[in-house]
Amino acid sequence: MFWHNDVSFLRNSADAQKRKINKFKRTQIMKKLIVSALAMTLISFASVQATAQTTESAQTETKQETTTKTTTTSKEDKVAVKPEDLPEGIKKTIKGEEFSGWTVKKAFLVKEGAKTPYYELQVAKGSESARVRLDKDGNNVG
Repeated sequence: MFWHNDVSFLRNSADAQKRKINKFKRTQIMKKLIVSALAMTLISFASVQATAQTTESAQTETKQETTTKTTTTSKEDKVAVKPEDLPEGIKKTIKGEEFSGWTVKKAFLVKEGAKTPYYELQVAKGSESARVRLDKDGNNVG
């Protein structure tokens, strides 16, 4: 009987040791899962922040472009002019050698704030088209 009790003790001790090992393994697996979940959370948070910053900078650029366009448009005043009503200096320039074969399709008198007014002409030659800016004397202003 004495020997029988020693064997059962060893058997119980071996079972207890297996349980400890299994518990340790489960603990290690849980630690890895928690660390992995934390890492994924941090990565996704960083990604969201980067996306938010990119979106915010794009919106800021769009607002700046819109403001610039609005400012330019509000300072510039365009009035349509019939090609036959253009000043003589412009008519001479258009009939000259530099614009040979080109015809005026549209014309605008442009006034920009304190700058000298100029005429913006949309001209065409066959399938080609161009935009020309001339002062009242027919000189190119850009």
